[in-house]
Amino acid sequence: MATPPRTPTVNRRQLGAELRRLRKARGLLAADVATHLQCSETRISRMETGRGRVTPKPDEITKLCDLYGVTDERQVQALLSMLTDSEQPGWWDAHREVLPSGLEVLLGLETDARAERAWEPVLIHGLLQTPAYARAVLTAYPGNRPHDIEDLVSVRARRQELLSSAPQDREPLELWAILDEQVIRWPVGGPEVMHEQIRHLVEVAARPNVTLQIVPIAKGAHSGLGGAFSLLEFEESDPVVYVDSPAGNLYLEKKPDVRRFTTMFDLLKAKALDPDESAALLQDAAEETQ
Repeated sequence: MATPPRTPTVNRRQLGAELRRLRKARGLLAADVATHLQCSETRISRMETGRGRVTPKPDEITKLCDLYGVTDERQVQALLSMLTDSEQPGWWDAHREVLPSGLEVLLGLETDARAERAWEPVLIHGLLQTPAYARAVLTAYPGNRPHDIEDLVSVRARRQELLSSAPQDREPLELWAILDEQVIRWPVGGPEVMHEQIRHLVEVAARPNVTLQIVPIAKGAHSGLGGAFSLLEFEESDPVVYVDSPAGNLYLEKKPDVRRFTTMFDLLKAKALDPDESAALLQDAAEETQ
């Protein structure tokens, strides 16, 4: 079977990783490359991490190949092809004007991911929110303009399609989500909204590609008190850690960081109720909101 095409975000990451590998093989610093291209080190860093929409121009690829001693024309063309692929629009492009900073990268990574392991201590995970719950959350956030709310709700609904039908002939996304019990106790949007949301969690958790666990409030302190995060895993590249916070979004790829968050997630799994116990707790919570 042919390898399915990647999303623009993952193509940018692949191109950036190859450029970084070539630079290091040549023993050059980012500052050396910035001088050669007459640009800032920040631009070089963004090109090599593949974050945002910063990509080299075709003539910069040619200059970098000269600097890195790449003389094989096939290798040069492969880099240019990666650049072309990285500039293709993603499904979220139609909503770019309303997307919060950093979310575009997450949508691209999530679309290409094989699996996601997520910890949420404050809100229902975005892949599991009902439209009414999402609308209540987005309306409460002061940074969102009122006329953008419905577009943002639509983005979340489209994002959730990853759990039922994967793009590019891949399997649906495997999601393992752990929620703090207080997430299902807060009356976001009111009792009716929460009742619908909790019933939705019960239904989604029954899918074979979704595992849902709840950490009871009675368990006390645990390893997830630092905030929400997700571990995104891919078929052909290293995992990425996504950390969401009011101060901005972080994307961590260094192995020590990935190991640290993997350990945190494993500790949370051990602290949480098992999936069957979690489903029973959700059933009780749904009845309480009727």
